[in-house]
Amino acid sequence: MVRQSPLVFNFTGEPSTELESLAQHLKTVFEANGYRYDGNNTTPRVALNFLSSDGVKAYRRKIPETFVLSLMIASEVPEDPIGTWYPYLVRTLSNMLLVYLPGKKVYFFTPDLGHFVESFGEDFYTRLFDRIHPMASSILVVKNRFEPDLEPELWSGDEFSRMLGEAGKKLGEWDLLPAAFPIDKILPPEDFRHVRRLYGIGGLSYGNLSVRRDEHRFWMSASGVDKSKLREIGRDILMVKDYDEKENAIVLSVPTTVEPRRVSVDAIEHWLIYREHPEVKAIIHVHAWMEGVPTTLFHYPCGTYQLGQAVAERVREAPDPAETIVGLKNHGLTVTGRSLPHILERIDGKLLKHVPMG
Repeated sequence: MVRQSPLVFNFTGEPSTELESLAQHLKTVFEANGYRYDGNNTTPRVALNFLSSDGVKAYRRKIPETFVLSLMIASEVPEDPIGTWYPYLVRTLSNMLLVYLPGKKVYFFTPDLGHFVESFGEDFYTRLFDRIHPMASSILVVKNRFEPDLEPELWSGDEFSRMLGEAGKKLGEWDLLPAAFPIDKILPPEDFRHVRRLYGIGGLSYGNLSVRRDEHRFWMSASGVDKSKLREIGRDILMVKDYDEKENAIVLSVPTTVEPRRVSVDAIEHWLIYREHPEVKAIIHVHAWMEGVPTTLFHYPCGTYQLGQAVAERVREAPDPAETIVGLKNHGLTVTGRSLPHILERIDGKLLKHVPMG
């Protein structure tokens, strides 16, 4: 497994009196659980970013690995909490937004539209830490290494990549693939360029698909593309051939004729499953739900090694790894199959569009 960086944290911004009190309580709990505070560190593992009432300022990471937790005060709950508060998460370039109603409760928001509440009371600050820690300490696998060694006969795809395109169309017909989140419309141009430099993305899109090509490789949908229109190899569909643990990078074979897009952020999860289970031939991830499925214990961010491990563990525990449906806590479903049609058959008409938050 990729090595964890030191759990150093700091504060940034000018907190109000209420946020200062909350921050000091969180500082105590963080330090009691192995984190080290360093106010001079410019590349912390975790940054607690205080938002003032007179403006929202983006946190300018120097490295993608910095987990940004933005904190803001509210006096009341709006009629539409997600519609009102979620944009602050995007505008501040945060991994998590904490909205604090002093003495009452805290609302959490995450980029994958996860949202949940902790009410004031016994062990309040410990409960907040327990929400934050799995996400803050997890390791993103967002780097891609492109190697222009894809066989020319695959530059136009094959039967497996075409299956991927057909399955994407079907998910689109089921209305399970929201359009890319218009991050470029919410962020000012300078901040949008900053996001692109850090993550190489043009938007946030939901859902991904993959299909095994051979013993070691699999086709997978690209990041930030319309999954119902998967056509071009190297742009819409990528060939994943390995994971470089030392570099913490997904390794991709691409044609020499295109400027490749990045692969879906969940490639590490799919790679872990395919590597361990030769009988798994396809995987679909959707932001939907089914009752009674085994579920991961913690809410990890998309694209982290820890989320991939947690899902892989549930697949390993299943009676048949090639016929498993795993619930990702506060997030969605990962479904394995012997083929993409095999997956679609099993979930057709059984999906709930709203993921329960807990």
